Amino acid sequence: MGRRMHSGGCLCGRVRYEYDAEIDEISMCHCSQCQKAQGTAFAAVAPVQGDSLRIVHGQAYLKTFRATPGKARVFCGECASPLYSARDDRPEVKRLRIGTLDTPVQARTQYHAFVAEKASWYEITDHWPQYPDLPA
Repeated sequence: MGRRMHSGGCLCGRVRYEYDAEIDEISMCHCSQCQKAQGTAFAAVAPVQGDSLRIVHGQAYLKTFRATPGKARVFCGECASPLYSARDDRPEVKRLRIGTLDTPVQARTQYHAFVAEKASWYEITDHWPQYPDLPA
């Protein structure tokens, strides 16, 4: 697949971003922190190249929260939409919250991670692989 320009932003529209690369992987993270951060059963995230993700509007609205040392969760300070997370030891990768995308994505690789912490009220019914924590 060739490169593709993706765009997205937060709920209130104050933060807008562009991503100039293909999105080939989506993970549904069921860890307890993602459940709290998203307010639902899991976070749908895609690893993206940090240098290809650009905030094109609203940089001043970005806020950071660190629930875990070494990991930043970045969100809009106005509407609280989670946008991405980033680990200090891997600055070249960001984990984009794909629900904030405005452009369609057809990722070839999808899976469920941290299903050992899955919400008791949620049943996974799709055919994607499930891992008790992170896949190897």
